[in-house]
Amino acid sequence: MHLKNSRIIVIKIGSSLLVDEKRGIRKKWLNSFAKDIKKLKSKNKKIVIVSSGAIALGCKKMNYNKVNLKLDESQAIASVGQIELMNLFSQTFSKFKLNISQILLTLDDTEERRRSINAKRTFENLFQLNYIPIVNENDTIATSEIKYGDNDRLASRVAQITDADMLILLSDVDGLFTKNPKIFKDAKLIKKVDDLIRDTKDINIKGRTEYGSGGMNTKIEAAKICNLAGCNMIIANGLHLNPISQIEKNDKCTLFTSKTTKLQARKKWILSSISPKGELKIDDGAKKALLNGKSLLAAGIKSVLGKFHKGDHIKIIDNKGKEFARGLSSFSSEEINKIMGCHSNKIKEILGYVSKSEVVHKDDMVEI
Repeated sequence: MHLKNSRIIVIKIGSSLLVDEKRGIRKKWLNSFAKDIKKLKSKNKKIVIVSSGAIALGCKKMNYNKVNLKLDESQAIASVGQIELMNLFSQTFSKFKLNISQILLTLDDTEERRRSINAKRTFENLFQLNYIPIVNENDTIATSEIKYGDNDRLASRVAQITDADMLILLSDVDGLFTKNPKIFKDAKLIKKVDDLIRDTKDINIKGRTEYGSGGMNTKIEAAKICNLAGCNMIIANGLHLNPISQIEKNDKCTLFTSKTTKLQARKKWILSSISPKGELKIDDGAKKALLNGKSLLAAGIKSVLGKFHKGDHIKIIDNKGKEFARGLSSFSSEEINKIMGCHSNKIKEILGYVSKSEVVHKDDMVEI
C-alpha cells in the first residue's frame, strides 16, 4: 500500500542485516531481499540501495575487530570491504538478472549544489540503463569533518537528490516506538507520523549494534531531511526474510509522511541560493513560454552575463532588464554563448556532444 504510488524508492540496509553477530554473511536474507527488489522492478519502480557493510566485511576478511578502530585504519579496511560488499551484491543480484552499479559519495557530493546536480544526473542515467545503484559513503577518503556520520543521513540525502518518493530504512526494530522496545515491554509502535515535531518531541531512543552506527535519533534526523524534500519515509524491521514484502503484507512499520510536494521542495531550494552566478537575458516569446509553465530553450536567449558552470544558480531577465525568474542552468555560460538563439536540435552539432535540450528546465525554475 505504502509503495504503490512510489516511483523512485531508496532502501537503506544496515550492516547487521548483511553480517550476523558471529560475522557470518546472511546469504539467505540477501537472496530474499533480491527477490523483493525483482518484484519492485517488475512494477517499473526505480530503486536505489544505500548499503552499510564495507567496514564490517573488511573486518571479517582481515579478521579485525571493528571496535576502537582508528580513522585511518577504518579507511584502509573500508577499501578492502567495498570489494567484498559489491561482490556479494553482484553474485546475489545476478541470479535474479538484476544489474547493479556502485556509487561512492562524500558529504560534499550532496551538499554542494553543482556536485549534487552531477550526482543526480548519474542516478538518472543509471535508471535509464535499467541499473540499480548501490550507494555507500566513500569511507576510504572521507575524514571525520566531511563524513555523513551514518548511513541514515546519507540515505536521506540520496532520496533528496534523486527526487525519491519513498525512503525505506531497514532496521533491527519494527519502527518508531513510544519507548525503547528492547528495554520497555509496554512500548507501543507508532504507525504513522504526520507532524515530526509534535509526534517525536518526547521520544529519545538510542541503540547501537557492533557493526552499525547511530540509533533511532539518526532515523528521525533522516525523516526531517525527507520531510523537507517532499519524500515519505518508512522505518521497518529488516531482519525478516523478504523485508520489503513484509512491509506490504503486515503494515508493521512507521510511516513518516511529508506535507511538502517534491516540486515545492525543489523550488524552495532554488530560491534559497543567496548569490546567483550569472544572468540570461531572454526575448518576449521565451518569457511568455516560461510564464505558461514551459522550460527555457536556447532559441529564446539573447545574451549571457557572467561566468558560471552547469548546475549553477542564475537569474533570468526579460527584454527590459527586469528579473522575473531564477533557476539552475543545465549548461555552462561558455556553452550557452555558443548555442543561444539556436534551435534545440542543433545543440549536438554545435557543441559536438549530446546534452539536454532545455537550458533551464521548468522544474529547476522559480518565478520571482
